[in-house]
Amino acid sequence: MTSAGDGAAGAEPGAGRRVGGRYRLVSRLGHGGMGTVWKAHDEVVDREVAVKEPRVPDHLPESVRHNVHQRMRQEARAAARVAHPSVVAVHDVVIEDGRPWIVMELVRGRSLADRLDGGTLDPREAARIGLAVLGALTAAHAAGVLHRDVKPDNILLGAEDRVVLTDFGIARIEGEQGLTETGGFVGSPEYVAPERALGQHPGPASDLWSLGVVLYAAVEGMSPFRRTNAQATMQAILSAEPPRPTRGPEAFTGLLTRLLSKDPAARPAAAGIREVLDSLTRPAPLPVPPAPGNRWVPPVLHRNRKAQWSLGVGLVVVGAAVALVAINPFGYGPATPLHWKVRDEPEIVRASITVPEDYVKSIDTDKRIVSFKDPGGVYTISLTRREEDPKDKEKQVGSAREEASKLKARFEKGEESSVNDARSAVSSAKPVQGHEAADVTTVYRKSFADAEDPKGFRHTRVIVNKARNGAWLVEVAMPEKGKARAQGEKLFDEVLRYVKLQG
Repeated sequence: MTSAGDGAAGAEPGAGRRVGGRYRLVSRLGHGGMGTVWKAHDEVVDREVAVKEPRVPDHLPESVRHNVHQRMRQEARAAARVAHPSVVAVHDVVIEDGRPWIVMELVRGRSLADRLDGGTLDPREAARIGLAVLGALTAAHAAGVLHRDVKPDNILLGAEDRVVLTDFGIARIEGEQGLTETGGFVGSPEYVAPERALGQHPGPASDLWSLGVVLYAAVEGMSPFRRTNAQATMQAILSAEPPRPTRGPEAFTGLLTRLLSKDPAARPAAAGIREVLDSLTRPAPLPVPPAPGNRWVPPVLHRNRKAQWSLGVGLVVVGAAVALVAINPFGYGPATPLHWKVRDEPEIVRASITVPEDYVKSIDTDKRIVSFKDPGGVYTISLTRREEDPKDKEKQVGSAREEASKLKARFEKGEESSVNDARSAVSSAKPVQGHEAADVTTVYRKSFADAEDPKGFRHTRVIVNKARNGAWLVEVAMPEKGKARAQGEKLFDEVLRYVKLQG
């Protein structure tokens, strides 16, 4: 590994040692099966680097030590052959005390494994990381190198959204003699393709299988083949069908399913993988500017006087409609954001809500809920209308804080969403269209028991209509942490800005 997580310089055995006459060791960054990675300073060109020191227990025979040293030389050759921004750069190999020390670029960041310890990724972020790793693997395969150990620990997330594939320690270079794998299988079992588990000759499809397992674990929160021990894990890889992934659009979940096909020939090629991942990360297209000419008349009508006259009549009608909107209880107020759409729901929730135009709508008439789901599976917007019987004193709504407190209690009991271990917080909020309001934020510590769209965090604005003894709940479900959480909060603010309530 080459991530920079600085230790206490000078406090560790070996710190301060100069390797190769120029690389002064500063602090340990981590260690793997064949060595320790140091943060070091290149005193010749005055830059920080990562240095991988080969380490073999003293009790092992000389043949094993030789094999480890040979494998590190092969790691350096393999990484050096691949020129790609998502592959860690090898600067130098120094022979010190008869051992090869690999000098690499220092990637400041943390591993994908560390990131996943804090929760799953949304499909868009997983696709972005997957595209970078796919680029690294494509470059490696073109150079005749198989990585053979693609896993979250070997994917580094650096500054400015850089993604780096590292640790070519068990890579195989086409045309070179394979090293003896003493002690049995080499690699992380749950990310190993079936053909490798069977001892067959691997190819590029084997690395793509591993990428599929990484993406699956990143969005679903679990590895599809992990079992209690290595033998059971290998058996699952060979015979078990993984549960179909549920987070993300059909194109993405279908891609993961095909990547995990037992037959290497049935897995998609790199070009097909790239197309799907790229479509998930691609931003919405910008509006096309009008062609030169009369800005009030589309270019196709410039020479058609009859069509222009009809267009003029249409504009008058539209103008009248715009005037009517001013006195409509669902008046839209600020201009609708680009690629958003106003959805009027007077029958179900007595309100209108503005959401991104590609969100998929669903309605629960009985519960008076209108929901809109992000096609990427990251966010869900919902608007709920509650009306109480004014004759029932126990059900009358007193204030937004009281309604929010009731909601909190229901969340904690699991009554609202069949969720265990939910933690909610209530705070006051500014009135919405003259109605009293409060915020409820709820964190779910366990996955949903019954819901189809699990989220780790929900932000709810409870808006109370005292005159009608009812309330609206505007809610956005989102991931609990990271950029997706920040974007979800922005989405929540935008939805609230454009919501229009009636009654």
